[in-house]
Amino acid sequence: MINGFGIRKYMKIEIAAVDHANEIARLISLSNKDVAEEFAIDFDNNPKHPSFCTLDWVISDFERGEEYFIYKLKGVALGCVAFENPRPGVAYLNRLSVLPEYRRQGVGEALVNHVVKYGDTKSIQRISVGIIAKHTKLKAWYIKLGFVEGAIKEFPHLPFDVQYMSLDIGND
Repeated sequence: MINGFGIRKYMKIEIAAVDHANEIARLISLSNKDVAEEFAIDFDNNPKHPSFCTLDWVISDFERGEEYFIYKLKGVALGCVAFENPRPGVAYLNRLSVLPEYRRQGVGEALVNHVVKYGDTKSIQRISVGIIAKHTKLKAWYIKLGFVEGAIKEFPHLPFDVQYMSLDIGND
């Protein structure tokens, strides 16, 4: 378990640059393959699912102004998250991805907490995330972190409904 005594000193969350795009695309794709399988998502019914993430997607994210953070343990990337600030006071937590073998060990929570602290420095009042509405385990996890359920929306191009969740972080 990575959260054991003394391991935290080997953990580092660092801001990523575009030259990390290949590593980020690999993390996102590998971390979302099991979700695609669980919810019967394939390239034909959802080619934009993170399990099919490519280098070009990540480069496009950087070009749009998204910022990525990578969680590393002893120099090895275990997860990542993107921060998007589309308008004043609001941020999106995007592409939270943790390699399956490192889940339930605090990596995802550390990345979310990092985004919250980062948002605080940018005067963000609310952080939003969209998830697969029927992904009950993930929804419960976000609720545990303080997020609240919002609207559920159906999109004709997606094989699932999207549940929006948000976390108010202050900065009024």
